[in-house]
Amino acid sequence: MRPAHGATLRTHLAARTSFFDEQVLAALAEGIEQVVILGAGYDDRALRFSAPAVRYFEVDQPATQRDKRRRLVRIGADLGRVTLVPADFRTDDTAAALAAAGHDAETPSLFICEGLLIYLDEDTSLRLLVALRSRSSATSRLAASLATHPDGESSDAVVASANRIRRNSRSEPWLTILPAAAQLELLERAGWRAADTSDHVRGMLLVTARAS
Repeated sequence: MRPAHGATLRTHLAARTSFFDEQVLAALAEGIEQVVILGAGYDDRALRFSAPAVRYFEVDQPATQRDKRRRLVRIGADLGRVTLVPADFRTDDTAAALAAAGHDAETPSLFICEGLLIYLDEDTSLRLLVALRSRSSATSRLAASLATHPDGESSDAVVASANRIRRNSRSEPWLTILPAAAQLELLERAGWRAADTSDHVRGMLLVTARAS
C-alpha cells in the first residue's frame, strides 16, 4: 500500500483483511487442504477458519515464530493443524523450509502474501514467488497484496517518500512499490499468471494468480 493515515489506513486494512478472508473461505469451500501464509506474524486465520481436513503453514522469522508459539500454547490453542515454519525470506530457502515442515507439493495449496512483498526487495520477492511456484500443484493459487504507484513516477522516489513519513521505516523499511503492470510482470517471471485483480484502494492491488 502507499502512504496512508487515519481513516485511509483503516480503509486499506479493512479492504485487505476482507479480501484475504474471502480467499481462504473460497479455497476451503473448493476443497483446498493446505493454506500457506507467508510473513504470517500474528495472523489468526488458522484459528478463525480451522477445519478438520485443512492444514495451515505459517512462515515467518524464527523469533516471531517462537513468540507466537508461546502465545498459542498460553491460550490453549489447538496446534494440531497449524505448523509454524521459521524462515528468513532474505537468506533461507523457503521451498526447502516448507518441504521440511511437511508441506505436500502435490496437494493443492493457497499461498497468501498479505502485506509482505512491500518489505522485500524485488530480487527477494522473485525468489520467494519462484519458491512458492515450485511447491504448487496445477490447481494451487496465490493471493497477494501489491503496493503500486501511477505510471510515470519514479519507484525509488515513491519508496523514499513513503519511508520518510513512516515511524518504523528504519527497522522495517518499505522496499518495493511499482506500477501495477510491473508488479504483474514480476508475478509472471516467477511462474504465476494473474487470474483476477482488484484495486480496492488507491495504491494497493489485490491479486489472485494461478501457476502458469
